Amino acid sequence: MAYPEGFGSNAGTDGKRSFNDWWNNVPSDLKQKARKGDESNKPLLNQINYVLLHLHLAGKHDVKPSHEELNDWLHSGQVDILRK
Repeated sequence: MAYPEGFGSNAGTDGKRSFNDWWNNVPSDLKQKARKGDESNKPLLNQINYVLLHLHLAGKHDVKPSHEELNDWLHSGQVDILRK
């Protein structure tokens, strides 16, 4: 199985990238479109989905996070599912 670029480069115990590690590899134009006006808050799952869709359509599959990484971001509170 081929892992995404940067997978395992984090010093964590299980080799998963943090959200910020992954976000630093996302093209800046996508970051701006996804988070415009909301940079001061934690990222929302919907914003991550927007970026994932555009990476998929552009064929940049090596930049997309693994299922385990997404799961970790949601369960560790790095990404919000929704805001109150």
